Amino acid sequence: MMRIGVFVCHCGENIGKTVDCPTVAKEAIKLPNVVYSIDYKYMCSDPGQNMIKQAIAEHKLNAVVVASCSPHMHEKTFRKACAQAGLNPYMCEIANVREHCSWVHDNVEEATKKAVDLIRMTVERIKFNFPLSEIKVPITKKALVIGGGISGIQAALDIAGAGFKVILVEKEPSIGGHMSQLSETFPTLDCSQCILTPRMVEAYQHPNIKLYTYSEVDNVDGFIGNFKVTIRKKARSVKENLCTGCGLCVQKCPIKKAPSEFDEGLANRPAIYVPFPQAVPNIPVIDRTVCTFFKTGKCQMCKKVCGRDAIDFEQKDELITEDVGAIIVATGYKLYKIDKKSKDAAVKGYGEYGYGKYKDVIDGLQFERIASASGPTAGEILRPSDKKQPKKVVFIQCVGSRDPSKGFEYCSKICCMYTAKHAMLYKHKVHDGEAYVFYMDIRAGGKGYDEFVRRAIEEDHVKYIRGRVSRVYEKKGKYIVKGEDTISGVPVEIEADMVVLATAIVAQPEAAKLAQTLGIPYDKYGFYAEVHPKLRPVESSSGGIFLAGACQSPRDIPESVAMASAAASKALVLFGNEMLEREPIVAKVNENTCVGCFYCKKVCAYNAIELKEIKDKKGNLVKVVASVNTGLCQGCGTCNATCPSKSIELIGFNDEQIFYQIKAL
Repeated sequence: MMRIGVFVCHCGENIGKTVDCPTVAKEAIKLPNVVYSIDYKYMCSDPGQNMIKQAIAEHKLNAVVVASCSPHMHEKTFRKACAQAGLNPYMCEIANVREHCSWVHDNVEEATKKAVDLIRMTVERIKFNFPLSEIKVPITKKALVIGGGISGIQAALDIAGAGFKVILVEKEPSIGGHMSQLSETFPTLDCSQCILTPRMVEAYQHPNIKLYTYSEVDNVDGFIGNFKVTIRKKARSVKENLCTGCGLCVQKCPIKKAPSEFDEGLANRPAIYVPFPQAVPNIPVIDRTVCTFFKTGKCQMCKKVCGRDAIDFEQKDELITEDVGAIIVATGYKLYKIDKKSKDAAVKGYGEYGYGKYKDVIDGLQFERIASASGPTAGEILRPSDKKQPKKVVFIQCVGSRDPSKGFEYCSKICCMYTAKHAMLYKHKVHDGEAYVFYMDIRAGGKGYDEFVRRAIEEDHVKYIRGRVSRVYEKKGKYIVKGEDTISGVPVEIEADMVVLATAIVAQPEAAKLAQTLGIPYDKYGFYAEVHPKLRPVESSSGGIFLAGACQSPRDIPESVAMASAAASKALVLFGNEMLEREPIVAKVNENTCVGCFYCKKVCAYNAIELKEIKDKKGNLVKVVASVNTGLCQGCGTCNATCPSKSIELIGFNDEQIFYQIKAL
């Protein structure tokens, strides 16, 4: 026989001001199977929890209903109190009389009646509850970090430093990401390579980090604590265990005119190359699309000069399987490419600015390479077209960002800062030069950021013009920049030697494909979505998969590093347990009635539905039915609602519970 206790919380005045809690408690005791009912000012406090524990013991309660705030707030608190009193925690239910009643009403009499109804429904529901046990899942204490930029490196080092193994996967031949392309970093103007390279080397040499560069994640199976990851290690055509990084093959390669990706197309590289001098690992890769041997079967100069016999033209892609317990996604960003010739259908182009038409109209990363000491001009500010020093440079902000017509309504966040940095670097190197910045708004929301922008304006005399640029065109060797100063209301026309566009930060082109492989959500722009922007900002909706850096939205370096450490800490919390315990609120399949249509598998957002073969005693296949992987299932109930044969139910939300809850009204 059910012996139910009802505990009504005033929640200070949150409930008590609108609901007559003593009256509710008196009405609750009249309900069938309710043997005890009481109200209290703060039921979640220690005295309130002790009241629940004492009542369970004294009145031999085998079910508890707490009328209080949202289950999201204190369901765990009350269930823990019940467990301490010897009652199964899943025999405790919450009637939400705060959010569902007191907060949305102002009539005390009506709100009190509704509170009684909510409790009546919950009492009927709990009669069909049954004791449940936490699901325990073993944990593989090894992490996968996808992306070898500053976020990925930081996350890998944090986890490895705590004593756990890490697999670090980077699709480029070297780790370092976009930060390795930068000249100096705001707001301190310290050398990017000087602070990044030691971290790259540390990650490469750390005994707990296994580094896979020139590699991509091909497939992910499993669930939190138990992922099986397939990594495609692309063929470098160079044997990594034999190569010493001497660079002789790179020097002797006769093909020298392949565009350098690292220098953003402003310089050329050989067919066999390392991306940049500080590359980690310092092992070359052969670009088979331009290599003479792979095109004609001739040359092999690199193989001839290699004293270690490290060149392997027959090398194939290798598939490697790793078992990991947590995954951190740190795949970074791309710059919005505004060339009209782009194959990306989403790119509509800024033809009016002449990008892709005029060599001296460049984007922010191209300017970084020009300003860098390791760049194509050795740090000297020279125009790409004729290698002459520009005496007048125009910087245009928000090219793509905050522009619905181009498809990007969001702010790219870092453009105001790096444009100020670019203008300062230009003025520091071209003392008699003039720098102009067209801007919509100045957004400098970071420590020392606003001071940095003020310094560019006041100390380096960068001329800021509030307004959009309508057109850039060439006239007699100059680039005419036409715009409007919206503060003074007058048109502006500047004859520039070079134009730098602060283009939008966008998601990686492969972001959607990787998200589908991992089973994590992403927004309409391709950035990965977190569970909650405030309370769970580095967690994806798939358990055990965490987010770091600019793969989630535009981020600067300090924020990316902070996010990486936060994601690493989440993985370490997971690894701190021998077994993963989670709520048993998962779907369950009735194999007798399942017809194997697998509509449930189609709609499951967490890939939790698997195929199960039912065989007779002789081992003959009878039928194939759906089965729920309890490690992956998040208890959303979508499969329950979809199943045409009603063969799936959600434990804790079965048909009897819902039916009698409704019938109580």
